[in-house]
Amino acid sequence: MRKLTRVISLLLIAAGWILIPGCSSQKAQSAPPIAVPVVVAAVVQDTVPVELRAIGNVQAYNTVQVKTQVPGELTSVLFQEGDDVKQGQLLFTLDSRTFEADLKRLESNLLRDQAEAANARAQATRYAKLMEDGVVAREQYDQYRTQAEAMEAAVQADKSAVEYARLRLGYTKIFSPLSGRTGSLLVHRGNIVKENDEKSVLVAINQVTPIYAEFAVPERYLSRIKAQAAAGKLKVQALASGEAAPEEGTLSFVDNRVDQATGTIRLKATFANPSRRLWPGQFVDVVLRLGERSNAVLVPTQAVQTGQQGQFVFVIKSDMTAEQRPVKVGEAVGGSTIIEQGVQPGERVVTDGQMRLVPGSRVEIRQAAPGASPAAAGTSVK
Repeated sequence: MRKLTRVISLLLIAAGWILIPGCSSQKAQSAPPIAVPVVVAAVVQDTVPVELRAIGNVQAYNTVQVKTQVPGELTSVLFQEGDDVKQGQLLFTLDSRTFEADLKRLESNLLRDQAEAANARAQATRYAKLMEDGVVAREQYDQYRTQAEAMEAAVQADKSAVEYARLRLGYTKIFSPLSGRTGSLLVHRGNIVKENDEKSVLVAINQVTPIYAEFAVPERYLSRIKAQAAAGKLKVQALASGEAAPEEGTLSFVDNRVDQATGTIRLKATFANPSRRLWPGQFVDVVLRLGERSNAVLVPTQAVQTGQQGQFVFVIKSDMTAEQRPVKVGEAVGGSTIIEQGVQPGERVVTDGQMRLVPGSRVEIRQAAPGASPAAAGTSVK
């Protein structure tokens, strides 16, 4: 009996140990799921600007490469590299002595030929009288008349030569053809320069007020751009790297053809640029405003996710669970995205914490981090 009792006790103990893991597993299975902490924002409805965004390149309004029109020695440079110059400002002078001497010689030739022309006219007039009186033959008169006409032609040629020499003498002083900013000085004082030589560019001047920004947008927007431009000037903003505020301008040029290689149309905007925040050669973020859209449904851009079936958002239901909902996405507006289909104003979407979510997950809403954008916090974007 003692042995039987001992055996039964051991069997009961063993059975207890076998049942304990099953009970623990059952308790584990019945434990509620852990809530996933997320940040949410409200879906809003508002009037938003319709904008096209692109990367643009700043270009000078006018660019001039200053060259000399006569050969000679560069005797003076009357500005510093990087100076702002005014239209008509004297920039360079060349050695003018050769041109002055040439002008004096041609002026002397003109005076001589004018005197000879006056004498030839007088002779022609005298012989015209003598011919009328029958003293001399007509052939003699014709000879003096022709000589007088030839001297008149010589005087006209001398006058043209003098004007040309005076013009070339004027070219020894080089003035700025426009108001702008000078670049690097490419030829220095004392050098010999050639007229209209490609290698003898003295300096380049860029006009930076006003200034252009060139950019390209997809061709599908061309018809809308033309329609809006016909109704009035389109506003354009350009923001350079490191600047706090954009420069305001207007669309001034639409190219006459679409680039077939890229499927884009080239545009230019003009900016007054009084503070010179835009600089030739700079890359800028360009925003072209095409109008406004009323009653647009907006969510923060970070709420939109992309999966194998397309784009979606996680919507928080009333029972604090997450629903994965497919959406049709429209244009981006600042930090928000227009949703064409899929959500309604007033619903809440997850903006942070989506990586830990699956459809039906329980969620715990936590506050957005300090410094979150107004759109992420659920306010409207104007």
